[in-house]
Parts: sequence; structure tokens; C-alpha cells
Amino acid sequence: MVKFNKNEVKNRDHKLQIISIIKSNLPAKVIADKILDFHESDIADTLELLKKNERAKLYSILDAKILASILEYTQDEDYIKFIDELSTEKKIQVLTYIEVPDAVEYLKTLEKKERYEIIDKIAPEVREDIILSASFDEETIGSKMSTNFICISNTCTIKEAMSELVRQAADNDNIQTIYVVDENEKYYGAIDLTDLIIARKDEKLENLIMLSYPYVYSYELIDDCIPRIMQYSEDSFPVLNAENKISGVLIAEDLAEIIDEEFGEDYAKLAGLSSEEDIKEPFFESIKKRLPWLLVLLVLGLLVSSVVGLFEKVVASLTLIVSFQSLVLDMAGNVGTQSLAVTIRVLMDEKLDFKQKLALIFKETRVGLGNGIILGILSFIFVGLYLFLIKKTPVHIAFTISLCIGIALIIAMLLSSLSGTTIPMIFKKIGIDPAVASGPLITTINDMIAVVSYYGLAWILLLNVLKI
Repeated sequence: MVKFNKNEVKNRDHKLQIISIIKSNLPAKVIADKILDFHESDIADTLELLKKNERAKLYSILDAKILASILEYTQDEDYIKFIDELSTEKKIQVLTYIEVPDAVEYLKTLEKKERYEIIDKIAPEVREDIILSASFDEETIGSKMSTNFICISNTCTIKEAMSELVRQAADNDNIQTIYVVDENEKYYGAIDLTDLIIARKDEKLENLIMLSYPYVYSYELIDDCIPRIMQYSEDSFPVLNAENKISGVLIAEDLAEIIDEEFGEDYAKLAGLSSEEDIKEPFFESIKKRLPWLLVLLVLGLLVSSVVGLFEKVVASLTLIVSFQSLVLDMAGNVGTQSLAVTIRVLMDEKLDFKQKLALIFKETRVGLGNGIILGILSFIFVGLYLFLIKKTPVHIAFTISLCIGIALIIAMLLSSLSGTTIPMIFKKIGIDPAVASGPLITTINDMIAVVSYYGLAWILLLNVLKI
């Protein structure tokens, strides 16, 4: 029986209803009223399913503020396409209401002449925010900040703070956290909306202010701020300029997008890609991203193959051991990747001194050795039993081969943990992104370690010592 997710069915029904309303011949006001019964996210999901003329009908019916809130739920590529479809007048209105980083993102896709023509026609206060946001490098926090926030003075009474909140909320709907500045307009702290609402009129505002509320600077790199953002898990962060005055905020949507982008990029780097790919990316663009590291790995793979060739005598004399090569290679690769993931995460989150780095290397190596001993013993037992009972190999030969595999696993997993920890540290030390360089490289290095450990041990133990 096929089971349907209730939320998926509900979303599908919503889309069908929205499409039906838009395609109807009802008066424009009736269509707008019915459409607004649905969440902006559901309406945004429907846009791609509509024909261009049907979207044009919706654009003309909805006012710019509502349309802006809908477009903020669309994917990046669709978001740009949908704004492109708007008339120039509607486009300017929408860019006035849309979040500043999103407006900047769209404007950067336009030719310079058209971009400046639109910016000149945008409301002056919004234009200033757009120009400020666009002035920051894309890798800095300032490029992601929004000007949608409430700010009050620390000299206000509770009543004055509530009045200021109501006044500013007409233009800014990010009201859950209210930011406070001192008499010099420098950042002072933050107040939770709930605390302000339930406060007594005669209570001092100072008692409500969280003086240690976290903040970031507009010129800081996004990568450097991710650990703090994740540590505090707040719904918004004030963004300060060099004078400690509030330039903007990072709101929940921005925070989620930043974290998603950063982890997506890190994941892509671990796979040896220069950046993330998506399903719509051109064929040759995907090839260009993947090919450089694949060429490097081809050379390294040939090196691994040549190492295997050095043990031709072992393979020729003991063809049975080839069957278990993948076991040793896979386990070495897995433990190396685990150490790599832990190390890159620590390097990203922390600034480690030499002593801490040694402690991390020791810890990961010890974990690799511990796991290697456990799996080595299990391999010795089960591979020996498999060879003896299933393959009918003489018991002394079966358990000698399984002993060789067990010891090779211990050595390979120990060395793979060591390489998975030290290599990204070395790359970071010499200024190379460890996530980009380490992922593909460690896979090949661990293969080399496993091959040398396995066949080298087989050559020493089985052929030279035990004379099998």
C-alpha cells in the first residue's frame, strides 16, 4: 500500500485551490481576498505551475508589499525570473518592500544602466540601505543584513518604549527582539518583546535589557561568524559598524540561509567541488567543477596501482587474499573520512593552539586504533571461520590469512586516522582550504596506506615468516 504524507497532500490541495482561483473569472478584488487566505509560502510554490500570462494576472491583482512577501519564499533562480516578469513600475515597488539583501541580489543581475535607473526611482530611505548593503563584499556579514528591525533608546520609560515599538512596527515587522542604543546611538543591548509587553508601567526599562545579547560586525567574514550564530541560536543578531552603531540585523531567514549555504559549500568541498551544484546547472559547468580534482586523483590512482604492482609476487602466490582487499581499503577509507570530518569541523569552529592540535591528533589516532583493534579481532574470527567452513581452507591457513587481515586493519585504521587529522591541519597551516584539498586527497592516500599495510604484511607474514 502506498502511504501519503499528510502535509504533502495538504500542500498539493492548496496549490490546486490557488491555481483554480487565479484561473477563475472572479473580480480582481475577490481573487486577491481569496488568495490571501493562503500562506505566502503556498502561493510562492504555485507560481512555477502557472503560465506566464497567469502569473502576470496575479502580479496585477496583488499589491507590491504582498507580492514582495510572496517572492521571498521562492528559490533564487525563480525569484530572479519572477521579478524580471514584472513591469518596471511594479518591479520598483516590490524592490522597495523586499528584504534589502534580496533586492541587492536581484539588482546585481541587471545591466549597469538598468540597475542605476531602478535604484534612482526607489524610495530614498530604501535606496540608502541598498547602496550600503551592496558596498559590502559578498563574503562579509554586511552583505546579508536586513534593515528590518526595531530600535529604542535606553533612556525610554516602559510606556515610551511601547509607543516607539508601535510606531516603528508600521514599517518593520521583525519585532520579537527589540534593540537598544545609548545616548550616543551606540549598541547597548536587547529586549525580548514578551518581557516588554508584560512589564509594569512603573518598572525601569533597564531591568529588561539583556546587556550580553550577542552581536556581529558588518565587516566580519561570514565563515568566522557561523560558530557564534550557531552557539547562541537567537532569532536575530544586531549587525554593528566600526563605531558600534547598529547598521542592520540578521533575521531568522538570513541565519538559516547562511548556515545552509556554508554547510552546503563545505559538503561540496569535501567532495572535491569548487562550489555547490544544483539540478539546473549546465552540463559543461558541472564538468568544469568536477574535472580538476578527478585529474589529480587519476594521477594518484595510477600511483596506487603501481604500488599494487610491487606486490605481484604476493598476489600470484596467494590469490585468495585479493578477495579481502576491498575490506581493508573500505575500512581505512571510512575511518580516515570520519577523522577528516571531525578535524575540519574543529578547525572551522575553533582557533587551536599547538597543544590543542596535538591533543586532537592523539585523540583521533587513539579512536582509530581502538576501532581498529575491535574490528581487527572480529575480522580475524569471522574471516577465519568463513575460509575454514565455507571455502574449506585448511584451518591453519584460514586463520593465518584472517590474522594478516586483522593486523592490516589495525595498522591501516591507525594510519588513516592519523592522515585524516594531520593532512587538513597541514593544508590550513600553508593557507589552502582544508575542505577543498583534503576530501579527495585523503581517499587516495588512505587507499595507498591500506594497500601497503595489507600486501606488505601478507608478504612479510605469510610468504617470508610462515612460508605459506
